[in-house]
Amino acid sequence: MKRSMALMVCALSGAMVLGSFSPVMAGKIKTAQTAVKDGEVSETEKADSKEDNQEDTAEETAKEENGTTDSAADTALEDGVYTAEFDTDSGMFAVNEAKEGKGELVVKDGKMTIHVSLKGKGILNLFMGTAEDAKKEGAELLEPTEDEVTYSDGYSEKVYGFDIPVPAIDEEFDVALIGKKGKWYDHKVKVTNPVKTDDSTGEGSEDAKKITAEDLKLEDGSYTVEVTMEGGTGRATIESPAAIEVKDGNVTATIVWSSPNYDYMLVGDKKYEPVNKDGNSAFEIPVDGFDYPMEVTADTVAMSTPHEIDYTLQFDSSSIKEADK
Repeated sequence: MKRSMALMVCALSGAMVLGSFSPVMAGKIKTAQTAVKDGEVSETEKADSKEDNQEDTAEETAKEENGTTDSAADTALEDGVYTAEFDTDSGMFAVNEAKEGKGELVVKDGKMTIHVSLKGKGILNLFMGTAEDAKKEGAELLEPTEDEVTYSDGYSEKVYGFDIPVPAIDEEFDVALIGKKGKWYDHKVKVTNPVKTDDSTGEGSEDAKKITAEDLKLEDGSYTVEVTMEGGTGRATIESPAAIEVKDGNVTATIVWSSPNYDYMLVGDKKYEPVNKDGNSAFEIPVDGFDYPMEVTADTVAMSTPHEIDYTLQFDSSSIKEADK
């Protein structure tokens, strides 16, 4: 009897124990299963993340190889003329104080060149790269221009300037220099904060009335006319008044530049070669009208590589005079 009672008590206790633990055990099993499931999802996510990272890396590499990184796209500038800050790692190799640390940045077909006027004439050449490469045979050196700067007190002097190709905005690049001592030095430079100058290419002046030789009733013959030029960096000039020839209502102007480094001009789609071999570059180009901004392009070889630069010429009809005979 006692044995039977003991067995019954054990059975009841076991049932109670199982009953009390069943929800907990079920919970633990569910939790364990969920953990396994979550673990599987986590591993999948890790694999997906790794694959995505590999794709992103491959994409970035392809962009870098093609020169189309996001940073490059973000800093791309429209063609035009800008002022920009020119920073260097040297107080000696720096922009002249009269220019307030800035140069004139020209962007043409995505290529950028900044002109900077330096502190004096102590730097004779620049090289795009390191001093070691500048010493190698065939290295292309940047030649100086002679710039006139005017200080706040009105004093003016001549200094050297350089047209420096700019690979990217806001990114350091190597420029080596050589001075009068004949030794090359390495420097780091950066071009930042480009600000586009006022558009002086005649855009927005489509309504300007173009006056023709016929309108002016110009007879065939030789004349002179005042001509103004805008565009580029503002350093180049042309002679004014310019000589013009009128024949059968067609006008041809002789444009003489302030430099011998222009090797051709473009008017529309037609190319014009210099008409002289010595002295400053001179061209004979057609003039389709007076008193409006006529668009032309001139190619200069003064920089390390040839550059086409857009200009506008405006011929003042009120200044036309017969040429001295």
